Amino acid sequence: MKRRKKERQSILQETLASNPFMTDEELAKRFSVSIQTIRLDRMELAIPELRERIKDVAKQQLDDVRALHPDEVIGEIVDLQLDERAISILDVQNEHVFSRSGIARGHHLFAQANSLAVAIIDDPLALTQRAVIHFTRQVKAGERVIAKANVLLTEQGRTTVKVESFVDQEMVFQGEFVMYRNNDIG
Repeated sequence: MKRRKKERQSILQETLASNPFMTDEELAKRFSVSIQTIRLDRMELAIPELRERIKDVAKQQLDDVRALHPDEVIGEIVDLQLDERAISILDVQNEHVFSRSGIARGHHLFAQANSLAVAIIDDPLALTQRAVIHFTRQVKAGERVIAKANVLLTEQGRTTVKVESFVDQEMVFQGEFVMYRNNDIG
């Protein structure tokens, strides 16, 4: 359904306020306009491109990662509340997939989830003791994987972290990680 420019731009602002991680392509599809129209609307509204929106959200919502150097995290952390929750984004590129099938190698999805489980721990030392994982669907080059981690339990020097990874709204990976931590806060 075509909308007038002002109405479309107003809804565009609301949409990106609630989900700043939408691509121009996804927005163009949602509004039934060209990608160029979305880019022009963003420029008129002073809404930055996706990469900048991700960085802005990350700056606003990040605690400092304590257990890893930020460069060691697989994916880009966009939300981190230590010992509570975290979110990271991994854009699956050609180097992440098998050349014949175009399907992402599982160790990349595991690495994103595992590094998020380590990053969420509010301790300078966090190691994976055990992980139970399930891949629920194949991921292909060009897809964006959003991993969401939540602390379930902390006791006796261990923290249990649940990580679920999605492409769009479809779950592609889930895991429960038991993390060893140096300090005992539970």
